[in-house]
Amino acid sequence: MSTIYDRIRARRLELGLTAEDLAQQLGYKDKSSISKIENGKADIPQAKVELFANALHTTTAYLMGVDGPALPPGCEPLPRLKRLPLVGRIACGMPILAEQNIEGEVAVPEAWHADFILTCRGDSMAPQIMDGDLVAVRSQPEVENGEIAVVRIGDEATLKKVSFDGTTMVLQPLNPAYPLMTYTGAALAEVHIEGKAVGLCRGL
Repeated sequence: MSTIYDRIRARRLELGLTAEDLAQQLGYKDKSSISKIENGKADIPQAKVELFANALHTTTAYLMGVDGPALPPGCEPLPRLKRLPLVGRIACGMPILAEQNIEGEVAVPEAWHADFILTCRGDSMAPQIMDGDLVAVRSQPEVENGEIAVVRIGDEATLKKVSFDGTTMVLQPLNPAYPLMTYTGAALAEVHIEGKAVGLCRGL
């Protein structure tokens, strides 16, 4: 029979959370406190059981071993998450995932098969993608006509709908207030597709 410690660990892994993630949510100083709890080497005060349940999106009854599902009635299970690097301004001449470009990490659904997160700046992709939205990107050097991609132009990265016309690449903003960006001939040497947009995170 599983214990509350087993269920905490199992539920944390289901959600794709690290011990450090859970420690931060619950106000513990570091992940060692969570490791001790999951290994049964430290007790959980009764008052904290509900906090654990909330952080793990489950019920106190489930954690305490009372028969029943992990989720309250009417709730959908959360997708398994994966932590990805959050990319800021792109340093000149550096790969997009160079350490100098990383501002932190963001957890997104594993099913997106993304490799990094980019913060959208400005409203050129409105209304589909707004200023401040986090865009999940799968690293790949090519995209299909009409797909939205992160495109690097010199030392700047931009998010645009990509289309091709012979030897010409056209970067199209979704906001009609912005002009098309067209590259052909020698100018194409400065343009590199870094990846395809595969997911969007937006705060309420």
